[in-house]
Amino acid sequence: MRRSAGSSGRDAALVEAVLDALASPTVLLDPAGRVVLANSAWTDAGKERGAPILPGADYHALALQLRDDADARRLVRELRELSRGERTEVSVDRSVPDPAGSATSWFHVQASRVDQAGHVVVTHLDITARVRAERASAWRARHDSLTELPNRAHLHELIDAELQHDRCPAVAVLFLDVDGFKDVNDSLGHEVGDELLRQLAGRLLDSTRAQDTVGRLGGDEFVVLCRDCDAGGAEMLAHRCQATFEQPFDLGGRTHRLSASIGIAAVPAGDRAGVRSTDLVRDADLAMYAAKAAGRNRVRVFSPDLRYRVQRKVQLAAELRGAISDDQLLLHYQPVIDLTTGLVTGAEALVRWRHSERGVLPPCDFVPVAEQHDLIIPLTRWVLGETCRQAASWRDAGAPVVAGVNVSAVHLATGTLVDDVVTALQGAGLDARQLVVELTETSAAEDPARAAQQFRRLRELGVESSIDDFGRGFSSLSQLVAIPAGVLKIDKSLVAGADDPGSQSAAVVAAVVGLAEACGMRSLAEGVETAAQLQRVAGLGCRYAQGFHIARPMPGDEFLRWFRSRPEQGPPAG
Repeated sequence: MRRSAGSSGRDAALVEAVLDALASPTVLLDPAGRVVLANSAWTDAGKERGAPILPGADYHALALQLRDDADARRLVRELRELSRGERTEVSVDRSVPDPAGSATSWFHVQASRVDQAGHVVVTHLDITARVRAERASAWRARHDSLTELPNRAHLHELIDAELQHDRCPAVAVLFLDVDGFKDVNDSLGHEVGDELLRQLAGRLLDSTRAQDTVGRLGGDEFVVLCRDCDAGGAEMLAHRCQATFEQPFDLGGRTHRLSASIGIAAVPAGDRAGVRSTDLVRDADLAMYAAKAAGRNRVRVFSPDLRYRVQRKVQLAAELRGAISDDQLLLHYQPVIDLTTGLVTGAEALVRWRHSERGVLPPCDFVPVAEQHDLIIPLTRWVLGETCRQAASWRDAGAPVVAGVNVSAVHLATGTLVDDVVTALQGAGLDARQLVVELTETSAAEDPARAAQQFRRLRELGVESSIDDFGRGFSSLSQLVAIPAGVLKIDKSLVAGADDPGSQSAAVVAAVVGLAEACGMRSLAEGVETAAQLQRVAGLGCRYAQGFHIARPMPGDEFLRWFRSRPEQGPPAG
């Protein structure tokens, strides 16, 4: 314990003993702010810093000398007010630089007035560990743990701060999505996918300017905040970011070439009226999806038309939800003939929508909307139920044709397809052998194992399955063989080119027919629009055919009349 020469007596000794018992560095100041007493913890701390503060020293001056900042000035001001009796206590957190400059310590400074003369006791509690833990926690809350880039919440904070900038400079946001990232994750595993994201984060940091901020929203989505940057500058920056993909990524000991789709949203200088970070990121996201829809590996700048199209889709989805429950949908059926007999053996159900304002809409106008807004399952259930009822009605009228219903990969993913088919069959009292479930080649290729499992269960129930639009996608032969389908429907793009017997399309159709036979499937030619095409696909060995040359899709009652008017005939001669 160190004290000034003037301190004496039993009271002083008692104060010395009390201060010395305190674990935290503590000093007693006179009304002028000079050190009267200092306990051992204070003396030891001063020795560690190489600058012991002895009794008689001016505490106020030393506090400002140590670091003259807002916290230090506040501490000195409040200590003087405390000494004069103008406040009851002082409580200030302040940072103290290490003499060597290697680190910073934090102390909670607590002071109380001990007598009417204005003496003050000041205690210094080391809170360095707590402050560092709090700062680390705050940093983690605002940064992505994988790439250490600003996360979604922090990005929005930074964008909003830039939008509120006094100078109102131009601001742009890039929204980048990696093309084919899911394939990397699925084929190589999530650890390799994580490594790709780390590498990409580094490349984007190297490609952007010093004033830009690169952040990760989540998944393979990155956002770049471009400060003082208009739409034209943002496009140049976006192409620089795309250029980073020209160098292959080294993943799992192998190199992989990838690309990115980038959307841009910009706010001109001085134009800030009501613009928020959520607006800017949303618009850039819309532009990114437009870039992806245009063929991937592209850059698109947001325009109001993109927002209108999205709003129109949302409105259409809401209307479709009501249409499913309000009996606004109808089915048309396109006949399928057996090319070996010429007889009508089946019909494919094609959904239509009687829209109150736009008239009868084809499926291409609303099925994609249904898939994007979680309506494809209720839509397909309606089609299954209605098709089974129609097929049962045809059967009772002497037309026992097999009805085909298209299902989506989304329906397969839910795992409810088999139960939904059974419900539709039982509800209509239809034999399972009079229903075919059709899945496009590309949908089957998304998850061939799941497709095979559910098609196998359907076959056990007696329901046949077919692979639709074969030849449009790029599924592997191993995937095709694994799926227990009974019919392989050849895409109309191949059929259209098969008129010339020496054409590549004709050769491909013949090969697909042979492939179907090898896999135990029957082949069906789609989109037959001319007599020559019908004759050609029959000659190439196709078992079934459908298309406008045979008949256009028609309502159920019209289909029955058409069926009854068709005389029995042998194989078509063209």
